[in-house]
This record gives sequence, structure tokens and C-alpha cells, in this order.
Amino acid sequence: MTDLRWGILGAAKFAREHMGPAIAMAPGGQLCALATSAPEKAVPFQVFAPALRIHDSYDALLADPEIDAVYVPLPNSLHVEWALKAMAAGKHVLCEKPMAMQASEFDQLIAARDAAGVLAAEAFMIVHHPQWQRVRQLLAEGALGELWRIDGAFSFSNPDMANIRNQAGTGGGGIRDIGVYVLGAARFATGEEPSEIEARVRWENGVDTYARMTARFGGADYSVFTSIRMSPRQEMVFHGTEGVLRVTVPFNARVFGEAQLHLSRGMTTTVERFPAEMHYELQAAAFNLAAREGTPYACPLEFSKGTQVAMDAVFAAARDL
Repeated sequence: MTDLRWGILGAAKFAREHMGPAIAMAPGGQLCALATSAPEKAVPFQVFAPALRIHDSYDALLADPEIDAVYVPLPNSLHVEWALKAMAAGKHVLCEKPMAMQASEFDQLIAARDAAGVLAAEAFMIVHHPQWQRVRQLLAEGALGELWRIDGAFSFSNPDMANIRNQAGTGGGGIRDIGVYVLGAARFATGEEPSEIEARVRWENGVDTYARMTARFGGADYSVFTSIRMSPRQEMVFHGTEGVLRVTVPFNARVFGEAQLHLSRGMTTTVERFPAEMHYELQAAAFNLAAREGTPYACPLEFSKGTQVAMDAVFAAARDL
């Protein structure tokens, strides 16, 4: 089959540095177009996509008959609007996370996907990485015995108040930006949904800058935190009756460091390393295959809705810290 022809809505920094190159390099697809009203912003994209066509508006790109799929890296508050427009135009859609601001919006997205007969998905890239696929396998096989506890952390420091992550009106804050990872990863790994959710949150100008979340995942206690004001840290730990599994660099493989799994059973620890795999490319390749051939996709909208349900519950339970 022919390659999937991609367009990107907006010249976002993340698209320029990560997903744009991944789309250009992944098998089964080509990066063909970019929508931006500032042509100079297209220049860095043309380094890895020399034949890139430039459209001066998002609508113009959606009207391009030579584009099959659209990547949406816009501010969180615009995701649903432009994902729906793209599907209405007959395009497959890969949209940055969180794809919606609340769980009920996923019903619109799912209905639009089904009506248009396209593939639409949230860009939750970690489920395509062998590190997390291996975590899921180990837990399913009972490598840790009975799972009793899950701990997690994801933080970085972003004090730039002009950045969209620090803007309440664009859906900023740590829970939406990185809480989606600590919640979604636990859901993917365990196959369980969180219950008994509690949260304590520190706010600045209507944006959560630190959140401590607890819950139950099946029979396991769950305790994590996120922050967009603290020194960078990321890890997830699964602790059972027979072993401990530590997931290093769980969310930014090769960017934050080397993805590894440390499995400790008794006095013995084995380490699995994943030095070469890039989850952004794996995500784009999986999307290309699913869109072209109808193969199952690891992160359907129904899964993403479940993570949004959990985030909604965190916000509902939040007490000020």
C-alpha cells in the first residue's frame, strides 16, 4: 500500500523537535505538509522534510486532498475542536495528550471517528515502547507475585509564565501535561482502573504546579506525584509479594536517559535495557500500519477516555495543599 501522507497543524516546538522527525522517519508514512501563518517557522521542518508543502492556515491543510493524516500538537484547549474538524475532512488524526479537557468530550470524538471511518488516537506514545510492553507482560505473568503497591513520580521545572503549560485558559498544569502519564501508565500496565482517588494540589494562577495523588488499582495501593516546578525526575515502581520492578526513564526514553527495567527478586536484580528504541517513531509506525491496514492500535480513544476519567476524578477530589 502507499505511504500515509501526513500534515501537521502548527509549528509547535514539540512537533519540530520530536514528532515531526518521527513522522518523517517512521516506515509507512511521509511528512508532506505543515500549516503555519509564519513561513519562517517551517524552515526547521524542511531540514528533515525537504519537500514539505506550506499551508497558511489549518483549514487550508485540512482541505488538501493529498493529505491522509493530521498530527495535532496545538494547546490542550484546541485539541477537540481541530480533531473533530480533521475527521470531518476525512483525515486520520493523531492528537497530542490530553486529547480532551474532560471525559465526556471523548464521546464526541469516538462518534466522529466512527462516522468518518478514520483512525483517531491520542498520542500516548509509551504504550508503543517495548519497555512498557514488557512491564505489562511481567505483571500479567505474575513475576512480582501479588501486586501490593505502585509508586510514581514525574516532574520538571517550567517557571515561564508565558508558556502554555502555565496558562489556565489553554488547559495548562501538571495533571493534564504529565499526570496523563502516571495515570495512563498504571492503567496500561495493570489493566485495572483506579478507585478511591484522593489528591492534594498546589495551585498558581489557576494552574496545578504540584499534585499528590493516591488511589487503589485493583488490590494495589497507588501513590504518585507530578510537578512543573520541581527538579526533573521520572520513575515508576511496582512492588509485589515476590518482587519489585523499577521502571527507569518511563516517559522520555532516550531524551531523559536510557530506558531500563530493574527486576529484583530476593537478593537478585536483573536489568533489561532498551537503548535504541524511540517511542515517537514506534508510535508513528504503528499509526501508519493501523490506518493503512486496519491492524489493532495500542491506544484507541476508548483507552484514552479511561485515563481522562481518572484525571477528572483527580480534579474533583483535589484539596488545596
